Amino acid sequence: QVQLVESGGGLVQPGGSLRLSCAASGIKFSSSAMGWYRQAPGKQRELVASITTGGIAINTDSAKGRFTISRDNANNTLYLQMNSLKLEDTGVYYCNKVSFLASWGQGTQVTVSS
Repeated sequence: QVQLVESGGGLVQPGGSLRLSCAASGIKFSSSAMGWYRQAPGKQRELVASITTGGIAINTDSAKGRFTISRDNANNTLYLQMNSLKLEDTGVYYCNKVSFLASWGQGTQVTVSS
């Protein structure tokens, strides 16, 4: 029933940019605070950025000034604009609610390498 489909990842050089998208279905998207999570190689999955139902965004310290999370409630889509990418941004990026998490999607791979 629940589908979270992430896309937009890829291989990028340090300093480059990517725009991730998450198409959500089977959840009450417009009434759910949403977030982007990252699982770096050998690390636990962690929240990178979140956004309230009203569009208020919060980034982790590592993402401040570089990442912008946004949402399109009309189309049940979550976005993450990533600029000035660093090597440590590498990982699989997932979208989900920030509470009462739904089943995880496949994620989208972001690889930052020179």
